Amino acid sequence: MTERMIENRVRKLQEIEAQQKELEASAAAIRAELKADLEKKGTDELKTQSFVLRWKEIITNRLDSKALEAAFPDVYGQFCRPTASRRFTIS
Repeated sequence: MTERMIENRVRKLQEIEAQQKELEASAAAIRAELKADLEKKGTDELKTQSFVLRWKEIITNRLDSKALEAAFPDVYGQFCRPTASRRFTIS
């Protein structure tokens, strides 16, 4: 790609990402409204003609790796494994 093509693609990407943020904000507002309605009605599940809405508390148990490392650094080191990833950024 030429530099001009790259510039145009980046601008287009920025426009699309801005639109995406607006849509995500709208979706989050609608989700919040639906959750508030469920809480107002005092229920964690609501059935409509086409949908079932659920707003339930889920409890999970996860390993606290920072506490494990602080309490048992040797054990943490034995079970810690490096991972690699790549990050794409535009600035």
